[in-house]
Amino acid sequence: MSVIALALAGCGSEAGEALAPEAEETASSAPEDIAVEGEEVRILAFGDSLFAGYNLAEHEGYPERLERALRQEGLNARVIDAGVSGDTSAAGRQRLAFVLDQQQVKPDLVMLELGGNDMLRGLSPSDTRANFEAMLEELQGRDIPVLLMGMRAPPNYGPEYQQRFDALYGELASEYGADLVPFWLESIYEKPALFQSDRIHPTAEGIDALVADTLDEVQAALPEN
Repeated sequence: MSVIALALAGCGSEAGEALAPEAEETASSAPEDIAVEGEEVRILAFGDSLFAGYNLAEHEGYPERLERALRQEGLNARVIDAGVSGDTSAAGRQRLAFVLDQQQVKPDLVMLELGGNDMLRGLSPSDTRANFEAMLEELQGRDIPVLLMGMRAPPNYGPEYQQRFDALYGELASEYGADLVPFWLESIYEKPALFQSDRIHPTAEGIDALVADTLDEVQAALPEN
């Protein structure tokens, strides 16, 4: 069983709160910014605590580490962290338009990372799908490319739920012409040392592994100038 599956099985009635709490950042020194020339590329990282960097220093979160990795590749990237701990797909649906309206410049790409809290709370995949459809239609209407960050349900949720939940990311990507990372925790989910004690949220080292594993897919999803 995967680390995530073990975490879900162990959460019991508290599972619905597993991605919700905020925590103090760990003490760590932020690295210096990397200066890159060229036109700025703006990426909006819209998701839950897996983007918000639960229990990590601000510069250790996925959006921040992704920005640094892209700049190391010579891309003048700015990744805006729009992760909110505890967000379900319904909460994301409610705030997406507001977040987009607050951007001074339209994002070149939106990374849509939600669904984990829906799964932890046992919410219907049909409801999750409807919320994603609304968000994808909002982004499509604004002509903003999307990279879907897929999640996967563990076996202990039962084969029917697992099949319905796992399938929705690929089906939505196909239906709305979005790029897709089928399961974005793939590179670490069987490595307990890369998860915090809750067995759900990655450590800083886990975040670095995720960035390295998904960097090519993020770059490929960016529109060509």
